[in-house]
Amino acid sequence: MDIPIHALTQNPTAAWKELSKTQRVIKVTMKPPQAGVAFNKARVVCMSDTHSLTPYVKFDIPDGDIFIHAGDFTKCGLLKEVEEFNNWIGTLPHRYKIVIAGNHELSFDQSFTHPFQSQTHTERTKHTGMSILDDLPTLGNAKEDIVEAVQTSNIRGVLTNCTYVQDELLEIWGIRIYGTPWQPEFCNWAFNIPRGQPCLDKWNQIPDDIDILITHTPPLGHGDLCCSGVRAGCVELLNSIQKRIKPKYHVFGHIHEGYGITSDGRVIYVNASTCDINYLPNNPPIVFDVALPPGIRKD
Repeated sequence: MDIPIHALTQNPTAAWKELSKTQRVIKVTMKPPQAGVAFNKARVVCMSDTHSLTPYVKFDIPDGDIFIHAGDFTKCGLLKEVEEFNNWIGTLPHRYKIVIAGNHELSFDQSFTHPFQSQTHTERTKHTGMSILDDLPTLGNAKEDIVEAVQTSNIRGVLTNCTYVQDELLEIWGIRIYGTPWQPEFCNWAFNIPRGQPCLDKWNQIPDDIDILITHTPPLGHGDLCCSGVRAGCVELLNSIQKRIKPKYHVFGHIHEGYGITSDGRVIYVNASTCDINYLPNNPPIVFDVALPPGIRKD
């Protein structure tokens, strides 16, 4: 099915004002499961946007079958940050650990070369006045570290304690999981692409009939409302999800203040951002159980 470019794609806030007239956004409260997971289900534990702050996490990370991290596991993608994250995720007990990059993983985006060019035309700056350095409140020598990260060759191989996924499909016990790091232009960070057709081209790579979609960006209208009152989600991603992809779950992060779970009545949207708007790792993991296909059991 061909997804058309929305007429207001360049202004997600205006696009949502129009679309929200016919969209359902149901807030969902999911308490962490108290009982063990059934033999015909897989327990999924979701986090995102930990930004090298896992040593300061004060909550327990629930056990489960599949652990998902939806990007921004570092502050800017420095080698030492990636190594620290790899060591941390290696301590988790989950059998399968799936990680995608986010806009802060500069060293993972081989196309990223110019962090300090003019911010005038990026979406985040246009709507909020923020730039790449404004999005790093906890990083001391921000500019120097960013330059070092950009000059580092792709270091995805450092992630030896998890499965790094970039525009790829995985299948675990018959559960189809697809992960992609791209997002609409945002502070001129990594994996940024213009709204409209460039974003849609990425979403068109996502196959139909998947169970869990992992992106770093939220779709429009779900977990994407910034504290400034503007929407940062992608309208083409929302349309692709609702009209073609139709996953059971969509896991993402990126907009810290959008943490939580919503639904449109068919898809469960999970903003799993661990850090809050002040870059404090206060939001606990989100956990859900997904049914295995009929006749399949965990071995």
